[in-house]
Amino acid sequence: MMEFYKNLSAADWASLLPFGIACAAVGFGAKTLIDKKIGGPVNLSIRKGESKVVHSMDIEDLGDKAVFCRCWRSAKFPYCDGSHTAHNAAFGDNVGPLIIKKKE
Repeated sequence: MMEFYKNLSAADWASLLPFGIACAAVGFGAKTLIDKKIGGPVNLSIRKGESKVVHSMDIEDLGDKAVFCRCWRSAKFPYCDGSHTAHNAAFGDNVGPLIIKKKE
């Protein structure tokens, strides 16, 4: 193992201090950016070959109630299958479905 650090003088250590502070700042900045982007892309697997995933439905075809996925994890996408519960637990998120129903 290299033990060059034992031969450094106080002046050598002082000259390395700005570099160390810069490295710490870059590391902190990178961690902050990563933390803000938890999970990366939202859509992990649904129609990835398309530039944009769009669904269109006629309101008459929805029946009395329709529950739509907003977490992009549902196996029945665009309909919700409850996958948001595991997603929320894993990532500390609070996403839930979009529920559309007729007025009573």
